[in-house]
Order: sequence, then structure tokens, then C-alpha cells
Amino acid sequence: MGAARVAVVLGVTAAVIAGTGYGVMQSPAGERLRGNRAGSETGTLVVTEQAAMGDVIRTVSAPGSIEPRTKVQISSQVSARVLALPFRAGDQVKEGDVVIRLDPQNLVAVLDSARAGLRGQEARLDGAEARLITARLEFERMRSLFETGDVTRSELEASEANFLQARSDKRALEHAIEQAMAQIEQAEKDLENTTIASPIDGVIVALNAEVGETVIVGTTNNPGSVIMEIADLSNMLLRAAIDEANIAPIRIGQDATIYLNAYPDREYRGAVRQIGLKRRVAQDGTGTFEVEIGMELKEGETLYSGLTASTDIAVEKFLDTVRVPSQAVLDRRVDELPAEIRAGNPLVDLNRTFVRVVYRVVDGRTVVTPVRAGASDLTHTQIIEGLEPGDTIVAGPFRVLTTLRHDMPVRTDAARDKNGNDDKNGEPSEDEREAPLAADEPADGA
Repeated sequence: MGAARVAVVLGVTAAVIAGTGYGVMQSPAGERLRGNRAGSETGTLVVTEQAAMGDVIRTVSAPGSIEPRTKVQISSQVSARVLALPFRAGDQVKEGDVVIRLDPQNLVAVLDSARAGLRGQEARLDGAEARLITARLEFERMRSLFETGDVTRSELEASEANFLQARSDKRALEHAIEQAMAQIEQAEKDLENTTIASPIDGVIVALNAEVGETVIVGTTNNPGSVIMEIADLSNMLLRAAIDEANIAPIRIGQDATIYLNAYPDREYRGAVRQIGLKRRVAQDGTGTFEVEIGMELKEGETLYSGLTASTDIAVEKFLDTVRVPSQAVLDRRVDELPAEIRAGNPLVDLNRTFVRVVYRVVDGRTVVTPVRAGASDLTHTQIIEGLEPGDTIVAGPFRVLTTLRHDMPVRTDAARDKNGNDDKNGEPSEDEREAPLAADEPADGA
């Protein structure tokens, strides 16, 4: 009886296991497993592309911030109380619009005082002219008497000294009058400065004072009051910090693409307009050079001043050249290449350890192909020599490229490509992440 029970239990267990196995194999995961095993018999699943003619643009990237090309800080030329501010921050102003009115009362008093001083100097000048006439007549009379011997030389010299002193006094008063006139001119100019107009068309981007506050004039040790800042937000530029390792190929006039963090869906065109000649050192010790890039804005478009941005400056352009996805260009050890590939190939330097290669696909099998690569942009690499337009190459996934070898059978699967295997980052699709390992793929640690 015990043996019979054991036999029954073993039979039931085997049936359950078989049923479970059959259910798993009929599930979507089981279908993927069967497909992977079948794929291992026909070749490794890869993504292929054809080497094609196109443009490769090498760029230099850098961070920065945008600023108005034209902006002015308006300060007061006189110390006075703010009487009126006709415009507020954010308002549009035109050149010549009065944006600030200061209290002119004290300056009017200064002007009146200067004018009174001028009148006083002019009155003193009349007295000086009378004294000069009297001194000159006295000197001439004493000179005549000295010639006839009626006066001594000392008397003549005394009258001459009086004449010269009177003439000097008159000249001093004439200069004092000029000084008084200059003071009047300065007082009138100060009075005019109580009314401040906008020097440009723009927007008030900063307002640092309010009605009733007193603004002061800057001195050597104390900066003056900046009442407001006006900027032309329709004409912007990017101030980019270019790393010193990348500054050499930057030239005035090069095209640039500008990206704003605040508007990730927008791209702006621009051109390099100025390159700083002095190296700047950041707190972390990084050396940079400031480069100004003029931005192209649409008609009527304005941007905020100070927005964080980045730029790609096109420093080299290779037009109508053979190009392939950058991740398809790999480094392989020279001694691992087949002898027939190494022998007599001008693109293989036997004195080097590594060589640049691309894997072509010919009749369903890989052919390791040494190449001479040129410049690269964000996605593609220029192939100067080694490939022809139309050659089919292995472009992904990346996890396959790292283990790819010469003369391996490969295949493509359009349906699986649509699931995500054709992305150039080599990321597996959702189905791949769920599927078990194929028979030819060892588990971790195997």
C-alpha cells in the first residue's frame, strides 16, 4: 500500500509539472523564449543601417546666459528726491520718454545764488575799471613830471605799482565773472538733469527707487544710485563660457544653435560676434573664455534677461560625406583581427594596439572592416576611408556591438525593431526585459 501511494503521488506531481511547463511555454514569455532559441540558430539579432552620404558638423558646447545686446543703467547726475516715476518695471518706453522726475527746488535755489554772484562780480568789475583808469592817469602824470625833474624816481615807481595793481584787480574780477558764469551753466545743467529721459527704445527691466526716496551721485568710494535699468529685449545675445581646451577652433562668424532651459521646445540660431581675449578662472579652477553669440529672434519676440542657456557652436562642417552612426565605429585589438583582414590593409597599423573598425553585413554574416574615421557630431561619425555608400553595417544594439566578432551570423527582425531595439542607445524593449535568457546567452556569473 505504501509503494502504491508513493507511485500515485509521483504521478500526480509529474502531471502537474508537465502541465505547468506546457502552460509556461504557451504563454507570451514562452513564445519569446522559443523565438530567442530559434534566433540563436539563425544568427544574433542586430539593427543594421546603410552607410550614407550626409553632413557631419563638429560642434563645441558651452553653458551661458542670455542678455540684451543694448542695456543702460540710469543713475542720477544730482542728489535730489524722486518726484515722479511715470513708468513701472515691465513697461515699454521709447527714446526720449521722460522716465524720472526729480525735485528741482534745491537746484533752483543754487541757480539763483549763482546768478546773484555773477551780478555782484560784474558790479565789482565796474569799480575796478574806475580804479584802473585813475591809476593809469596818475602814472602818466608822474612820468611826465619825472622827465622834467619835478618828482623823484621813487614817486614814479609808486604810481606805476598802483597802476599795475589796479590792472591786476580788474583781470581777477574778469576771471571771477567767467567762473560765476560757469557756475550758472552747471546749475542750469543740474536743473535739466532733474528730468531724465530714456536714451533707447526698450523695456524697464529693473526699478530700484520709489517716489519720495532721495537718490545720490556716485563718488570715488561710494557708487551712485542706479534708479532703473532699460534694455532692448528684442535684440539678445548669449554670453557663453568656452572651456580653454575648446577655444582654439572658435572663430567670429561661426554658426551656433542656442537652447534655453526655460523653453526646452525652442531652438534659436545665432552667430559668434565676439571672443574674449582674457582667460577667466572659476572657483573650481576651471579656465574659460567668454564668447558673445548674437541671437536671431522672430519679429516681435522678446526674451527675459538672464535666462540660463547652452549652445552648440559649429566649428567644422563636412558636407556630403560618408557617415555612419557613431556607436557603430568600434576599437578592436589588431592581433584579434583575422589574418586576411590585417594583411596588406593600409588602414591597419601593425605597430598599434587598436584599430578603428565597422562591422559590415554581407550575406547574413559580419565582416570586420577597418576604417579611417573623421569628425563626429552628436549622432554620426565621418568615414574618410574604408566604406562605400550603401554598405550595410551593424548599428546596434550596443550590448551586441561590444561582443560582435568577425564572421558571426546575424539577422534583423523588423517587428522587434519596432519594439525598440533600433534605438541607437541599445536599450532593450519592454518585451526583451521580460523575456528569459536565450539558450546562447549565459546568465550573470556563468
